Amino acid sequence: MQFSSGEQTPLRLLDEANFWKHQEYEHTNVIREIVPDLERKFVEELKEWERSLTRTHSQVIQLTETLVRYGNTQPVVADQALRLISFSLEQSGRFVKFLFEILDLSQAVKKNPTAAAVIKHIIRESEYFIGITQTICSQG
Repeated sequence: MQFSSGEQTPLRLLDEANFWKHQEYEHTNVIREIVPDLERKFVEELKEWERSLTRTHSQVIQLTETLVRYGNTQPVVADQALRLISFSLEQSGRFVKFLFEILDLSQAVKKNPTAAAVIKHIIRESEYFIGITQTICSQG
């Protein structure tokens, strides 16, 4: 992945990550709420995802504040942004994979068509973040 749209690209990417990491965090709660009988294994994994997404979201906020304050004229700041965005994309990909696992393996979700529809929608949203971020990175 490379930044190719100039000086504002890292900030734009971090802005996307800020929004979507918060969304993914909220989605962990939504799933637990709409599937009250969700298997304990998945509940625990969702709680771990919640913690992981919160950490990433906090890092995105901190780096965004650094970029706003100092700009990305220093290569180390732009490099940090690139690494964090790459990690965010990878994390979202793993989150999507986990959500597909819930759809495939959870009997509670299989009995709840509304929950299955919501989880599929959540998957599409995380896939959108992956796609839009990759598009921003490849614009020239």
